[in-house]
Amino acid sequence: MLTRFKDYITQQHLFSPGEEVLLAVSGGRDSVCMAHLFHQASIPFAIAHCNFHLRPGDCDRDEAFVRQRAHHYGVPCHVTHFDTRAVAAATGESIEEAARRLRYEYFASLLPLTPSKIVATAHHRDDSIETFFLNLFRGTGIAGLHGIRPVSDLRIKNFELKVVRPLLPFSRAEIDAYIEENHLEYVEDSTNSELDARRNQIRHRLMPLLRELYPSVDTTMAANIERLYDTELIYKEFIEKLRSQLITPYATQAIKQSGNQTPQILCLDLSQLLSQHSPALPGTPQYSLLFELLRPYGFNASTVADILAATENGKLFYSPTHVAELHADRLLIASNVEPAPGRHPQPGDRIKTKKGTRLLSDYLKDQGFSRIERQHLLLTVNADGFVELTEDGRPGRSARDDK
Repeated sequence: MLTRFKDYITQQHLFSPGEEVLLAVSGGRDSVCMAHLFHQASIPFAIAHCNFHLRPGDCDRDEAFVRQRAHHYGVPCHVTHFDTRAVAAATGESIEEAARRLRYEYFASLLPLTPSKIVATAHHRDDSIETFFLNLFRGTGIAGLHGIRPVSDLRIKNFELKVVRPLLPFSRAEIDAYIEENHLEYVEDSTNSELDARRNQIRHRLMPLLRELYPSVDTTMAANIERLYDTELIYKEFIEKLRSQLITPYATQAIKQSGNQTPQILCLDLSQLLSQHSPALPGTPQYSLLFELLRPYGFNASTVADILAATENGKLFYSPTHVAELHADRLLIASNVEPAPGRHPQPGDRIKTKKGTRLLSDYLKDQGFSRIERQHLLLTVNADGFVELTEDGRPGRSARDDK
């Protein structure tokens, strides 16, 4: 196993020879196995441990054990504590989500303080297969079906965090055999045997059944996951090419730069996209393409279906970070930010033109202003109480209807 471990690190270019790695060690058998392999391979490492205080007594026992292992290897040990339940209650996250986020934020915070710039976790082949099934049942699409990758580059709180998984080619059974062969002590996480989490149900119920039906399911699934990853790369290349063709900056006539509060508007050519495939229904190529094009802006599958079904020009759609608008066979996309301080269009506003006065809303509509543009349009009112449009937010530069 040691030889395969070292070969995998080299083949996957996980880190350079002599580079110190920060090991995420919980004290369980997987992370204990990883630490022992690093020690046997003479790879420089330090240890990081998170005490999540989820299991009274056990968490403190785990922390003490990890500190003892670090002392045994003569390596630095970094430990932090979290009130995970309180954090999850405050943020609305699940316990698992909160623990994962806190864990990686802690690893990122250690980067400026240690020589280690790479974090290693003890995920193995079984973890990757379980992740595949979790994502398959959640409906994450092809991007969620490649399991756990050997390397992930994460950006966390302005830190670039490289996470490597040197145990990925090994099964849980192989790790157990290594633990027994080398007489390694570890602490048992009691939650691993509980069936209240979906992952544990997949681990303890689904996988044993699949192994009974298909004895080679583990190796077959590992090969399938690699093929799916290759397919994803080809798919992503196609999507990015399509993105460059269909999404362009929108030449707005209303918004000028006003600090960081003014959003850039992008324009997606819906007519060109919709002409490529028909009909526009969930489960069709057209729907999938639009979903992938809008994914970076936070729009979910339900909203994409609503966009395809909508016919009302000017209808707005929201994601947590962006707003989109149907506008003359195009979809305008902008960051969902508050308009810059100043006077913005209000119901009943009127503008004076050479032909008389009229509602500002009618004027803007006739001039082709989108609803997104109108939200960020800065106005001034003259002495007669009529609106003058200012193109850059400064009084005195009005846009008038000279027709």
